[in-house]
Amino acid sequence: MSVEALTSQNSIMKKIKTRWQRLRDYFLPTYRAKIVAVLCAGTVVGLVVYLVYMSKAYSYLSDEPSVCINCHVMEPYYATWNHSSHALHATCNDCHVPHTSIFHKYFFKAKDGLRHSYVFTMRGEPQAMQAIPESQAVIYQNCVRCHSQLNQEFVHSGRVCPVQIKEGSEQACWDCHRDVPHGGKIGLSATPAARVPFPKSPVPDWLRKAVRKNDTK
Repeated sequence: MSVEALTSQNSIMKKIKTRWQRLRDYFLPTYRAKIVAVLCAGTVVGLVVYLVYMSKAYSYLSDEPSVCINCHVMEPYYATWNHSSHALHATCNDCHVPHTSIFHKYFFKAKDGLRHSYVFTMRGEPQAMQAIPESQAVIYQNCVRCHSQLNQEFVHSGRVCPVQIKEGSEQACWDCHRDVPHGGKIGLSATPAARVPFPKSPVPDWLRKAVRKNDTK
């Protein structure tokens, strides 16, 4: 590196350092302000880390079916899937997210997950939940993807397509196979005595009891 280039680089770094110091002194003019800023930043970081732990946000990167019952309202659907034939061969993500590309898979999963989180947090979920049209199209394509040998006579021949199903002129797979994989139970109260190996919740017992007590009021 030449002397001129080295001098120019040092000059640029000095300017950046000077501007950073001016910006810092403008927003944090006193030592007390700096302490308050550090405490606030630490509090925010701590809350974010705690929220990630409590919500098991990291678990959503996996294909583990038990992740779906991080939201307790999904327990009936987890229970019915667990006792179905699909439990031996397919996870929730095998049916409910697209598999055209890794980007499309996680983009759809994140978008759908955020919508679910909003609905469940605001307690707006219906007693009998139904997949929205966008999700229905994904589920249908996954039925075709996994059962290609069984339905190629109908699907790959062009006799049935998602557009026709959406218009109501043709039937979807689940119009006939209504008990797959959730046993025909679509209500949140349909499986109150289901026995499945639920994972341990990170929510403390005292908080869970307080929430249940509040719900019964």
